[in-house]
Amino acid sequence: MNTRVRSILFTLAAFLVLAGAVLYLTHWAMAPYLFAVGAAGITVCYLTLPVKDLGLREKRLHRFNVIAGLLMICASGLMFDGRKEWVICLVVATILQLYTAFVPTNHQNDSKP
Repeated sequence: MNTRVRSILFTLAAFLVLAGAVLYLTHWAMAPYLFAVGAAGITVCYLTLPVKDLGLREKRLHRFNVIAGLLMICASGLMFDGRKEWVICLVVATILQLYTAFVPTNHQNDSKP
């Protein structure tokens, strides 16, 4: 998948996840569908990311993102069931994604001047 297409798909999917989660609180019937499509889009973006040339740390962070995507899919399934545990899955997925977004991927502090 092209990098530009993956970026557009990820942005659109993230918006759908956010909209689905917020609209679910208003008990709108289409909210779980929006959330599910967004979660599937994010997971597809993570699964199609090439990992062949990544280092050990980057591969670990990529696995965290894949797990976060799968947790969002589980959350959408729980939404369709009408269960409240979808929030727990979404919070864990969010923590994993925040961790992977802010952890440094290279050892900049290891080099000596």
